[in-house]
Amino acid sequence: MPAVSPRRAFAALWASQASSNLADGLLAAAAPLLVATLSRDPLVVAGMTVVQFLPWLIATLPAGALADRLDRRRILTAGNWLRAAGFALLALSLANGWRHVALLYAAVFLAGCAETLVDNAALTIPPRLLPRERLERANGRLFATQSVINTFVGPPAGAALFAVAASAAFYTGAAAFALAGLAAFVLPALRPTSEEQERRHSTPTTIRQDIRSGWTHFWRHGLLRRVAFISAAINFFSSATGGLLVLLVTGPYGIPASRYGLFIAVPAAGAIVGSLLAEHVVPRIGGGVTTWLAALVPAGSYAVLGLGHSTLLALVAMFFAAVAGSLNQIVVSTLRQAAVPDELLGRVTAAYRLVVLGVVPLGALAGGLVGSRFGIRAPFVAAAVGLVLAALLLASRITAQALRDAELPTGSMQPCVSRESAPSPTAISEACSTAAVGGGTS
Repeated sequence: MPAVSPRRAFAALWASQASSNLADGLLAAAAPLLVATLSRDPLVVAGMTVVQFLPWLIATLPAGALADRLDRRRILTAGNWLRAAGFALLALSLANGWRHVALLYAAVFLAGCAETLVDNAALTIPPRLLPRERLERANGRLFATQSVINTFVGPPAGAALFAVAASAAFYTGAAAFALAGLAAFVLPALRPTSEEQERRHSTPTTIRQDIRSGWTHFWRHGLLRRVAFISAAINFFSSATGGLLVLLVTGPYGIPASRYGLFIAVPAAGAIVGSLLAEHVVPRIGGGVTTWLAALVPAGSYAVLGLGHSTLLALVAMFFAAVAGSLNQIVVSTLRQAAVPDELLGRVTAAYRLVVLGVVPLGALAGGLVGSRFGIRAPFVAAAVGLVLAALLLASRITAQALRDAELPTGSMQPCVSRESAPSPTAISEACSTAAVGGGTS
């Protein structure tokens, strides 16, 4: 593989992710607004969530297998351009007066399928570009950018564009996806290494066999499986309470709807702070302590929300819960990248995300059932108890030593650049500088 400037390679990845996150943020506001104008049927509106998450249940594992077989640069490029084409066609239909919820469902489903390809591939790229000691910093910058754009930039812009014209929001989102694909095209080739290709040629496998081997590796990796379970617990309780937060805040807390934005902005700010502090905090307190905090701090936040009445205390608790969740996301991503061989990383990442993201609709359903049966505060109290139990059952064996022992030897990570040409902290910093209740994780 020819030598590539690490600064340019990382900047290309960062730019691609930033642009696709901008598109995600735009559409996060525009898609619900559009479906609400097309139908007031709650089942039709709820169908958006089903269509959005269905690809993660049916396409994640094949997407991971493809990430280990194909050039990951091409996956990012093609996946983003596919999303651009889908939303451009939707925008064109809206501009010509062809409005039907089926068109929106189709575009969202297509984008979701492409997203499984893009996201799985993107999460496997940093260890191909950077040495192990730079991964926390790189992941922190990527996740901080994602938090800022997805929360503070994209949704307000998407809502404003939709107010001008529904098609304008989707045209802009399509353009952002197209730019993301163009930025990904600047990355170096990220094909399987020659050694991996030789092994594949000597023992050919099918996609199904690849999926099975990735799932088996994930399931037999005791530490990674344990981390996945506790991350799934965090996501389960986050989704169980996230959709009900507006009812709690505007009901028992008596907050006017005009101030509800605080309960979205404050946790988002905490997630950004956590992403930026990860490179300094995680090495000092250790990944094991971080995992405990990722469960116990949100548990405290849920208890404050479910039992208290102070808006200020609730916002402070949510802020620190988001910080803890963001720190844990860096630990989890770095563990996968440092502990899994590159030839398996796409498939193992897909298996991990199937477990972690597959619980989201289940959590939302459980929260709704508990809230309707026992009152709006009950899901928050149940989430607090549930996360404490999850920490006691799962986090005790996730220690800093266990995380270090799980890492592969440095040479097996196959970076695209030599160790002598690895980027300095300044290089990464320069490249990167150019709303859940408890803070979820992926």
